[in-house]
Amino acid sequence: MLVAIGSDHGGFLLKEEIKKLLTEENIAFEDFGTHSIASVDYPDIAKKVGEAVAAGQYTRGILICGTGIGISIAANKIKGIRAALCHDVFSAKMTREHNDANVLAMGERVIGPGLARMIVSTWLATDFVGGRHGDRVAKISQLES
Repeated sequence: MLVAIGSDHGGFLLKEEIKKLLTEENIAFEDFGTHSIASVDYPDIAKKVGEAVAAGQYTRGILICGTGIGISIAANKIKGIRAALCHDVFSAKMTREHNDANVLAMGERVIGPGLARMIVSTWLATDFVGGRHGDRVAKISQLES
C-alpha cells in the first residue's frame, strides 16, 4: 500500500501525527504538503492528493484540514475520487466496506490524535466488500460524467 497524505495549515499538526502512525505501521507514504502552519488553500492540497490517487499512483489518500469538510468537498470534485469525511471508527470502517472510499478526510479541530490514529488504522485495514455495494459504487461513478 502506498498512501498520499496532505493537509492545509489547519490540519498540519494532525497530519504529522498520522505520518508517525504510518511509519510505525510500515506503510509507505508521500507527504503532499503543507509543511508548516503557514496559511495555504486546502483546495490546492486536495487537488494534489486527489489527482495522484485518481491516477493510480497511490493506493489511497488521507486529507486533513480544520474540520475536514472543505478538503473533502474539494477532493470529491476530482473524477474517480470518493473522499469520505470520518470522525469516528465505525464510519471509517463502513466507508471502506460499502463505499470503497479511496480518500479519508478528517478535521484536526474536531478530533484528537488518539481517535484519528484509530480511524486511520481501521480505514487502512478495511477492504471493500463488493457485491451489491459494487453496483452502488458504479452508479456513483456514473454521476461523474
